[in-house]
Amino acid sequence: MLSWEDAALGAGLLAVVSVLGRLLTSVLAPRIGYRLRIGSGVAWEAGLLFGLYALWQFAGSFTVMSRAGGLARGQWIWHAERVLHLPSEAAVQRLFLPYPVIIQAFNLYYDILHFPMLIACLIWVYAWHRADYPRIRTILVLFTAASLAVQLIPVAPPRLLPGAGMVDTAFKYGQSVYTWNNGALAADQYSAMPSVHVGWALIVAIAVITVSRSRWRWLALAYPALTLLVVVVTANHFWLDGIAAAALVGLAVLAQQALTKVRSRPEHAAHGDSEQEPVSVGS
Repeated sequence: MLSWEDAALGAGLLAVVSVLGRLLTSVLAPRIGYRLRIGSGVAWEAGLLFGLYALWQFAGSFTVMSRAGGLARGQWIWHAERVLHLPSEAAVQRLFLPYPVIIQAFNLYYDILHFPMLIACLIWVYAWHRADYPRIRTILVLFTAASLAVQLIPVAPPRLLPGAGMVDTAFKYGQSVYTWNNGALAADQYSAMPSVHVGWALIVAIAVITVSRSRWRWLALAYPALTLLVVVVTANHFWLDGIAAAALVGLAVLAQQALTKVRSRPEHAAHGDSEQEPVSVGS
């Protein structure tokens, strides 16, 4: 997993490349300037995403409440799920524990897949469905920002609850992302609520379903469904963490649509907003 320092450095370099590209656009030949403008736009969007990733990684070191209360809040979520008659995470995990290959594959899935899949989706939308890109990017930024705000309140994941009976599968097989830095535990262990993994996977599915016209596009829903299963089986999240992420994604979609309506009003067009790239709502 990319550290927040490396991601921040990458974001800064990409921002510099983008600014330099835009400055040079006006003094170069039209054809070269056009290509350079496209390249600077790509660099800016990539820098934005790396900056967002760096902020997500870095924000785990900040809280507005004591980490000691994280266990109590985790226990509260566990008991709330029982009241709501949600399936026991421990029971679901026990179905997979006899199969080490599947468990280790799930650990890798949780560790490395979420960010590359998101980046691949955004590249696909930007390259082949440019008009839809601002909409997807806005939803992503709004959801991630809201998630970071919620994660300021520490919540322990199921694997840290003593009475939950769940196995820390990544630790068991030496695959834990929380034991880096010479064995020191990572700072964001208590950032269980909401599950950013599930939220990003759902945004990928939304992008595919609303942008693509293929009759197979609905299969994209299997990605967030599998992600929810993985984060639960690996004991990194509760069901409610995924449900909360889905709710935040829904709010981000509504907020994006509201922003689009505001930007399309005549008074904004009169102030020059019509010259900016519109944020498409899509289908």
